[in-house]
Amino acid sequence: MSEQPVMIEIKDVSKWYGDFQVLTDCSTEIHKGDVVVVCGPSGSGKSTLIKCVNGLEPFQKGSITIENTQVNDPKTDLTQLRSRVGMVFQHFELFPHLSITDNLTIAQIKVLKRSKEEARKKGLDYLDRVGLSAHAHKYPSELSGGQQQRVAIARALSMDPIAMLFDEPTSALDPEMINEVLDVMVSLAREGMTMMCVTHEMGFARQVASRVMFMDQGQIVENCTKDEFFNTQRGERVQRFLSKILNH
Repeated sequence: MSEQPVMIEIKDVSKWYGDFQVLTDCSTEIHKGDVVVVCGPSGSGKSTLIKCVNGLEPFQKGSITIENTQVNDPKTDLTQLRSRVGMVFQHFELFPHLSITDNLTIAQIKVLKRSKEEARKKGLDYLDRVGLSAHAHKYPSELSGGQQQRVAIARALSMDPIAMLFDEPTSALDPEMINEVLDVMVSLAREGMTMMCVTHEMGFARQVASRVMFMDQGQIVENCTKDEFFNTQRGERVQRFLSKILNH
């Protein structure tokens, strides 16, 4: 059990789309510095759960607390909350009409009220951190998918987040671009960033995850250390998933 403080608490979260229940009584705690990999079959509720964490998806039952802020409290300023919890999506979500530098600075200026100079310095520092300094003047369409995703990570980091959420950040990439994004995520994890990652990249999970959560049909079926997940006999549903994904 981690001695670090709880950063994200998910308690009995349930969500419905009309009559269809997509999440059922999901509960877990993510401590400061944890790297939690969320995996499971398509349609199991993984992406929905991670989007609930920073209020991108509303939910009807339960609670999610980030540090001392309750996500589903109507009084919570979700824009401010999202500035503190970085989110990296499957499809980069960069502004196509803005240069890479402007993509990195616009939220800092508008949400954090930083000066243009301060925002630019911070953004370019993180662009360098992901190995793309030479591309600051370019536009997203001039970059490969892997490069765009690394810019998206740099943009999220520029907001000085207390935690990072990744929603299948490599699933839209060509195979040769996946590692350049995973390398950035691995180094972030090793530096102690609190991370919650929806991904099928089991090599990444083996390398840096402190815990693996397996979801199926909207429920958290397994929530254990990576060693327990990969090295001990799990339930039949997990075994079936792993046999498909590890023999891919």
